[in-house]
Amino acid sequence: MPAVKETVVVVDDDAAVRAALKFALEVEGFNVLLYDGPRAVLAAADLPERGCLVVDYRMPAIDGIELIVELRRRRVILPAILISARVTKGLRDLARSSGLTRVLEKPLSDSALVENIRDALASPV
Repeated sequence: MPAVKETVVVVDDDAAVRAALKFALEVEGFNVLLYDGPRAVLAAADLPERGCLVVDYRMPAIDGIELIVELRRRRVILPAILISARVTKGLRDLARSSGLTRVLEKPLSDSALVENIRDALASPV
């Protein structure tokens, strides 16, 4: 029986970033679900029970931290990685105070992202 692919949920308002992440993560053997922003993922009925979130910080209406907090409030308890074009100490502190310990800066290194995803999937939320 083939191994079950882990699912990565990517939320980013930039279509080029979504496409690049989908390609890179599928090459690594992940199943990838794409959402173009917070509203789309909050309206989704097909979120996996197991997997990992990769969420952009700067998006219209709701930022990535607020989105992850809202998903957790709705009992979508998946490990999460916050990505941003500009990672500052303030952003890291804000993320940490919201329970997020994984923050990566764009442009993303495929190996760093994959390593963080595998680590997140192996760790309790």
